[in-house]
Amino acid sequence: MLMGKPDLLDRLAQLLVLGVGLFALLFGLFMIIRPLDWYVAIPTVITTGPPNKHFIRDIGIAYAACGMILLYASINIHMRWLAAFTGALWLSLHGVLHIYEVSVGICSPDAFIADAPGVLGPPLLVFLALGILFARQRVAPAGIPKAIFLKFANAEAEESERQYHDEIAAAPGDALEKFMHFLPASMHRHGAPALLFHAARMGANMVEDCGPCAISCANWALADDVPRETVNTWFKGPDNLPEEEALAFAFGQAIATQSPDAFELGDRIEVQYGRTVRFELAMTAAIVRSFPAMKRGLGLTKACSLTPLEV
Repeated sequence: MLMGKPDLLDRLAQLLVLGVGLFALLFGLFMIIRPLDWYVAIPTVITTGPPNKHFIRDIGIAYAACGMILLYASINIHMRWLAAFTGALWLSLHGVLHIYEVSVGICSPDAFIADAPGVLGPPLLVFLALGILFARQRVAPAGIPKAIFLKFANAEAEESERQYHDEIAAAPGDALEKFMHFLPASMHRHGAPALLFHAARMGANMVEDCGPCAISCANWALADDVPRETVNTWFKGPDNLPEEEALAFAFGQAIATQSPDAFELGDRIEVQYGRTVRFELAMTAAIVRSFPAMKRGLGLTKACSLTPLEV
């Protein structure tokens, strides 16, 4: 999942989807508004037979719809990657049709080569963008098939963590899909420094005294480039932490325990770092508590204290 501001590769993926969206929308509008002009503007189209304005507009609507879906996805590609996939689906199937036609001799290789950049290029660019995001694990989990999500979530998880995921997956009413939509909210970091953000998360999580949840929290901090030595220091509590880390850690603890100290600590954070950082620390500290709390409700935390707190 994306933590922090998008980097250069994130922006590249976004621009690829945006560019294909604009192309598909404008191309579709051209077909809808001026079907006969479109017919003569594309040299290879003339060889397919006489023009049919109704069918040209039908295809134009499909292009325009794909374009609008891709433009919607490009606004927040990390969360809306499934929309990007959907927007590229018809475009890619259209490309498959062209490949089929040249393979069986319906159209000539010369016509296929002339059409290929405009037909195969756009969907391939969208799938390239999605490949960049998936390779870097920068997408929201919602939309990932259940079996794949569980495979990765349980890969190195503790037994209670695996039980937790499996129980959510087995619950009726699409509970796992709803859970996957919820996960990114607990990881929302845009303006907050990674060190403060994860210190607040750890402070709130440690209040619940759930070993596997604390390890999970620590692993997310490592994934966000927080030094391993720093994370292991947090397991020992706020004593002897540097001032900034101690402040964020104590803020997370205060939120988790509903302590009045949260007001004063939050004010200090806001004065030093701004309202946005206070918001992000408060949000993650409040939400991260829900995971061990749910495990407790399911009776899965009885052996949590036996988990060694070290990564």
